[in-house]
Amino acid sequence: MFGDDVSTKGLKREAMQLFRRAYEAQQSQDYDLAIEFYKRSIETYPTAEAHTFLGWVYSFQERYDEAIDECLKAIDVDDTLGNPYNDIGSYLIAQGDLYTCVRWFKRALLAPRYESYAFPHFNLGRVYEQRGRFLEAAKHYGLALQEQPSFAQAAIALRRMQMKLN
Repeated sequence: MFGDDVSTKGLKREAMQLFRRAYEAQQSQDYDLAIEFYKRSIETYPTAEAHTFLGWVYSFQERYDEAIDECLKAIDVDDTLGNPYNDIGSYLIAQGDLYTCVRWFKRALLAPRYESYAFPHFNLGRVYEQRGRFLEAAKHYGLALQEQPSFAQAAIALRRMQMKLN
């Protein structure tokens, strides 16, 4: 049993190194290399983050179905991480689905582990605005600003909704 803990720690460390290399490749817009390293990271030790980021890279290539599949795998690994829920909603918007995405953004808001709840609020605002539900859009843009006061896009969007509502 003790040997398993040492082995697991080594696998986690190796997976994290591969994840970092993938992220560096992603930042350099070498998406094929990023995909390779994210996949190797997942094969070494699967994490919700690696699946989510692999999905993110797929989205840069407009491979939305594969991106969604990776996010679903991320949720299977750790359903407390909010990012894959928000990302699925974003990919559905990119595919033109302004209805199914709402439940994914709402699930992101319920996730206990998420760095910025401003993003699902902002995305809900975008969806409601596109659907002509300006009051709900304004509410979510405002909530995004409460979460992240420096969120310029949310401030601009909220002002736009206020003008439509007056």
